[in-house]
Amino acid sequence: MDPELEAFIPFLPLMDMSDPVAGRKEFAARAAAAPTPDTSGMEVEDHTVSRPEGPDVPVRVYRPHGAQGAIVWMHGGGGVFGDLDTEHPWAARVAGLSGAVVISVGYRLAPEDPFPAAMDDAYDVLVWAAGHADELGTDPARIAVGGHSAGANLAAAVALRARDEQGPAIRFQLLNQPGLDDRQETWSARNFTDTPWFNSGARAAAWRHYLGDRPATAYAAPARAADLSGLPPAYIATAEFCPNRDEGVAYALRLMQAGVSVELHQWPGTFHGSQAILSAEVSQRQNAELGAVLRRALAG
Repeated sequence: MDPELEAFIPFLPLMDMSDPVAGRKEFAARAAAAPTPDTSGMEVEDHTVSRPEGPDVPVRVYRPHGAQGAIVWMHGGGGVFGDLDTEHPWAARVAGLSGAVVISVGYRLAPEDPFPAAMDDAYDVLVWAAGHADELGTDPARIAVGGHSAGANLAAAVALRARDEQGPAIRFQLLNQPGLDDRQETWSARNFTDTPWFNSGARAAAWRHYLGDRPATAYAAPARAADLSGLPPAYIATAEFCPNRDEGVAYALRLMQAGVSVELHQWPGTFHGSQAILSAEVSQRQNAELGAVLRRALAG
């Protein structure tokens, strides 16, 4: 374990999936205690994505001065926790570091709204972002999808669906510590039972909430997709002590074997979500790289 991160472990709670309502309150309290992001170099606006079927989807748009490209960004939280407010520090940081417009999606949460609710919300926001590029001050040819953990799962699923349905063109997919496989088959998923913040038990519970009584499909768990060809270039980051680690590495290899350009970074000494410990040097490198990778991917 990275020594700067290890010092924080005694103060970290586990992600408790047994009571989603109580867990959301704790998740929100931790997010509220995070350092306030600097948004002086950007405009921040709330919008609502309306659609004929299904409830409206709230989004928060972060527009750095001089931005061109954009990313539709999905928050983490196991598909059970999180909203626009809890994601505010992360979304603002991604916008500031990358110079891209960040469209943060307030998708519906499980178990009240299991799959495919969140994926439908994320996909419809992608369609909205492409159709409102002028209003958002972005280039419709430079739209990426991305997210952290469960949000990275949604980003990968949206990329698959856009390919299959000939939907909006996606320039890039940014998958940070993605949870892509509901099957508890990889070494990291089976063995990381006591890792900080997020362990194999929490992972399994999150999948149960997310899937409900539906069988997993490729749009729910992208690792199940038989064909990964024709997908956008990807950046995939994994943490060493994370139950999602091996499925992220495996997905990167499968993308490469399908002819998709991939950058894979396995961060040693880190754990799931440890990037939130901003004082650690490794976290600073991780966050800076996310911004640099996105900036490069969306360059003209």
